[in-house]
Amino acid sequence: MRISNRLIAVSMFATAAWLAWAQQGPNSRSSETVARPRKRGQPAKEAGADPDAAPAAAASGDKLPSKFSKKGKEGALPDGIPTFRSDATTVTVDVSVLDNRGRFIPNIPKGNFRVLEDGVPQQLNNFAMGEAPMTVCMVIEFSNLFQNYWSETWYQTLTASYGFLETLKKDDFVAVVAYDLRPEILSDFSTDKRAAQEAMQRLRIAAYSEANLFDAVVDTAERMQEIEGRKAIVLISSGMDTFSKLTFDKTRRALQTAGVPIYAIGLMQAMREYYDARGALGSIARLDFLQADNQLRTFTKETGGQAFFPRFYGEFPGIFGAISESLRNQYSLAYLPTNSEKDGKFRKLKVELVNPATGQPLRIVDEKNKPIKYQIVAKAGYNAPREVE
Repeated sequence: MRISNRLIAVSMFATAAWLAWAQQGPNSRSSETVARPRKRGQPAKEAGADPDAAPAAAASGDKLPSKFSKKGKEGALPDGIPTFRSDATTVTVDVSVLDNRGRFIPNIPKGNFRVLEDGVPQQLNNFAMGEAPMTVCMVIEFSNLFQNYWSETWYQTLTASYGFLETLKKDDFVAVVAYDLRPEILSDFSTDKRAAQEAMQRLRIAAYSEANLFDAVVDTAERMQEIEGRKAIVLISSGMDTFSKLTFDKTRRALQTAGVPIYAIGLMQAMREYYDARGALGSIARLDFLQADNQLRTFTKETGGQAFFPRFYGEFPGIFGAISESLRNQYSLAYLPTNSEKDGKFRKLKVELVNPATGQPLRIVDEKNKPIKYQIVAKAGYNAPREVE
């Protein structure tokens, strides 16, 4: 009898320890990965330098001596030292032209593209089209706000997450970030899909009942803004934000500055309609969900991405295909802006398809000579650089 009691006690202790580990939620020690640039004010480590061999002056807080100083002061640049200055700033815009089924429309000539910056047409000096691997970060909402263990939204979240991973090709890079109270990097960028799937085993029991969307998506976009090539954030979320430090307007500006396209998959669409049709969804909750959808649409539109709101699980494969089609196949446009002021202001962009002979919108037809309705997906603008003195 004593042995039986001991076995029961040991079993209960092991179960309690497992639950405590499983419910710990995203931790606060977010790793310095996902290609994050160095923090402001943090010195960059030189390649091959010994990290333990820090200069004594740096350790004490004193500035390192230098024979160069600001203009007009003692120690200015010595005579005869050549200086170089470049005022040329090339703006690159990745554009996808999709039909009404979300399929990429290829083989559109350079002369049919027109880029307007603050309403002023720009002269394109580079044009390319092609297919390339993707660099994608999956940002997944996982909190007790909606993703309770074995709930319908929990199952939908995991179905969307694992389903999207299965569509990636062997050369695609993927990272996984989950968020509730704070974002946590589950796996860094890698072409190893198995590593990402193993990292997502962490998504079982949520810890907190908060979903700080704004903080999570801005943190990820700022980490990715220095990555070259075709990159994007795939956001799997309800669109709700509970109490992020960032406001909606600050989030919009930060995402515009980062310039990382966001492709959002809005959760709980069918469930909302089900409860609303039966009078179980109050007016306040209905308004909150409509605002959440609008936030996802805004973030995707202004970064050059797309928003999807599936009601059925059968829609997921088409959504994954549309995201892949939009990211892999793009037109890359580049130009030197006519406005060369380096004032740091936001410049609004608009990409159009026109007939160069008439200046009218371009008419695209299919193999049966029937007109095709199309949409142009591109970022809404960019922040001009600031003058560096």
